[in-house]
Amino acid sequence: MAILVHATLSGVTADQYDALQRELRALPGDPFAGCLSQVCTVTDSGVELFDLWESPEAAEKFGSVMLPVAEKLGLPMTSGPPKMSKAHRYRVPGA
Repeated sequence: MAILVHATLSGVTADQYDALQRELRALPGDPFAGCLSQVCTVTDSGVELFDLWESPEAAEKFGSVMLPVAEKLGLPMTSGPPKMSKAHRYRVPGA
């Protein structure tokens, strides 16, 4: 069952988010395994993330890898847990 994860990262800048992505992509293996789509928007108050995952387990596994990296980079993580919703329908172009 695919799920949509919406996370609000208040106080995180675009540069900080980009640094997080670079660190994650440099890790061995594929920390994004199971991610079908990822969209990041930058607002006046921080970063909004919208990720579509193959399963809740894939999203949780990513979180267990991402959070220590975010802490290492000193990203503020004060916005609470992400919202997770079952995806009723989705389309991934080219898939």
